[in-house]
Amino acid sequence: MNEYDSDKMSDLMQSVNFIRSETLADVDCIIFNTCHIREKATEKVYSDIGKIKKLNRSKKKPIFVLAGCIAQAQGEEIFRRTNYVDLIVGPQSYHRLPELIKNFSERRENYSETNFELIEKFDTLDNLKFSRKSKISEFLTIQEGCDKFCSFCVVPYTRGAEFSRSFSSIINEAKKLSDNGVKEIVLLGQNVSAYKFVDGNKSYNLAKLINEIAKINSIHRIRFTTSHPNDMDQELIEAFKYQKKLMPQLHLPIQSGSNKILKFMNRKHTREYYLDLIAKFKEANSEIEFSSDFIIGFPGETEEDFQCTLDIINKVNFINSYSFIYSQRPGTPAVDRDQISLDICKDRLLRLQNLLGDIQLKNSKRLIGKKTQILIENKTKNPDQFFGRSKFMHPTFFNSQNCNPGDLVDIEISSCNSKNLFGVLHKKTEEAFA
Repeated sequence: MNEYDSDKMSDLMQSVNFIRSETLADVDCIIFNTCHIREKATEKVYSDIGKIKKLNRSKKKPIFVLAGCIAQAQGEEIFRRTNYVDLIVGPQSYHRLPELIKNFSERRENYSETNFELIEKFDTLDNLKFSRKSKISEFLTIQEGCDKFCSFCVVPYTRGAEFSRSFSSIINEAKKLSDNGVKEIVLLGQNVSAYKFVDGNKSYNLAKLINEIAKINSIHRIRFTTSHPNDMDQELIEAFKYQKKLMPQLHLPIQSGSNKILKFMNRKHTREYYLDLIAKFKEANSEIEFSSDFIIGFPGETEEDFQCTLDIINKVNFINSYSFIYSQRPGTPAVDRDQISLDICKDRLLRLQNLLGDIQLKNSKRLIGKKTQILIENKTKNPDQFFGRSKFMHPTFFNSQNCNPGDLVDIEISSCNSKNLFGVLHKKTEEAFA
């Protein structure tokens, strides 16, 4: 989401004659887009601001904008902690950047803008022209905010309530992306599966949106992230059966395999519900693979609870996952619970990541000697080497002198490591992607 927002900020600035710089030297404005999901990311912001001050040697101080979720969460506290920040702009207000920067240039007064103006925001972004050549795979935000209020999460407080962007607005941006060379679209939302837009007597959900985007001929792959298990309806499950452009890989966070911890987290589902949901997806599409998120050391987690998490990992056989030690976030309900010692958390995280890594490596080794279809995203620094991803999101490298980004190719996998696949070109498909 932050990558998508950063690109939109760049488009906004270039629409008022700013040019994106690759260095800090002699810039007129610095926009620092931030994340508040974990404590480490928050504290790193202040450290990075200090580094930027040292790196930028301009005689005239550039306008410094702190944007994103930390701006939303900490507001005036930022002005108190550093005198280098000039403007604070929350993630739902960045569409006003050109106006705010113009006003600051004239008045030189610090200003904070953290309103939740999502309709105005997307209306502004809909009229933006692309300021850069698109990548082969691009993000497209369709939904923001969350109403789930998991007890560990700051999203409802920094991104606000769930808001679904208009159906026509999303389709128009998808077409623009296609015209700009995009072959794969990744639909984004803090709770993307909760997407629902009503227009008169018509109602659109995520499945209908996917099917409409699939009608764009030059878009060949569609993905979405991130989902909450409680919002996966039957129509979306069926989309994995019938919609061939929807890739058979789903990121579906569970966070813990313990029902007790899931209740403490206010996830509003059980491990049994989650496993039943996995079974429904597999029934719809036997090829489908899953990734997930795990929080280790959540307050109240015992060794027995942790073993339940290891058990669900073994049952689902996740091909990739993200795992973190629980991070206290100010203002969330879990922050007042008794915390588990860091040593115990580190030990559990290591055991969990070792298990996840072993499963991932075994799954990759099974692909050696087999052909897999890869959408080429770019060349590497090696002029003859290309990088792409399989339909299951496996990062894959191979050599060729007769390919281009955007091509869809069959690769015979020859080796792998814990994260990547390596192979040789078997053939291009009959479909011309370039």
